[in-house]
Amino acid sequence: MSVNSHFSSIIKAVGRYESLLTGVSEEKFTQTPIDGSWSYSETFSHIFQSNLVSLFSIEKCLIGTGTFSEKSTPWQVSLILFFGRFPPGKYKAPAQIASMVKTLSREEAANLIVKFKNRLIELKGKVDRADKNQRVKHPRLGLLNARQWFRFIEIHTIHHTRQLTRISNLHPPRDQSSSSSKITS
Repeated sequence: MSVNSHFSSIIKAVGRYESLLTGVSEEKFTQTPIDGSWSYSETFSHIFQSNLVSLFSIEKCLIGTGTFSEKSTPWQVSLILFFGRFPPGKYKAPAQIASMVKTLSREEAANLIVKFKNRLIELKGKVDRADKNQRVKHPRLGLLNARQWFRFIEIHTIHHTRQLTRISNLHPPRDQSSSSSKITS
C-alpha cells in the first residue's frame, strides 16, 4: 500500500475519534470505566501523544538523525506491518509512553487531534523520500524507518478504535425513561 492509502486510512480512523468526541459529554469523556481501564480522555491522550512522538520519529528519519541500519526488519514486525494488525491480546503501553497519558478535557483532546492532523499532513508527502536505512527505535518493534513508522501510526490508531468501542460498552446508557425533559402532548 502507498503512503496516500495509509494516510486516508489514518484520517478515516481519526474521524471516528472526532465523532465520538462531539457525541459524548465532558463528564462521560473523563469518567473511568467500571473495569478501571482508561477513560475516553486517557485513551485520546495516549493515541494522539504517542502518534505525535511517532511523527517526530518520522522526522528524525527524514533529516537523517536516526540510526543508520541496513539490517532487515524482524519477520514478526514485518508481519504486523504487512497485515496491519497487532497480534491478538491486550497490551500495556511501554512505560515511557504510559507516563505521558493524562486526563484531557474534550477541548484539549480536539486541539491534540488538530495538532496531530496538521503534522501528519505536513510529513505525508516527505515519507517516500526518506532513506529506508534511516531508522528510529520503537519501544517494542525495534528500529523502524519513516514508511514503517507511518504504517505503525495507522495500525495503532485503528487498534485503539476497538478500545473506544469497549469503553462505550462499559458505560451504560442513561435511562431515557427517567428524563425530566420529556415532552407530553
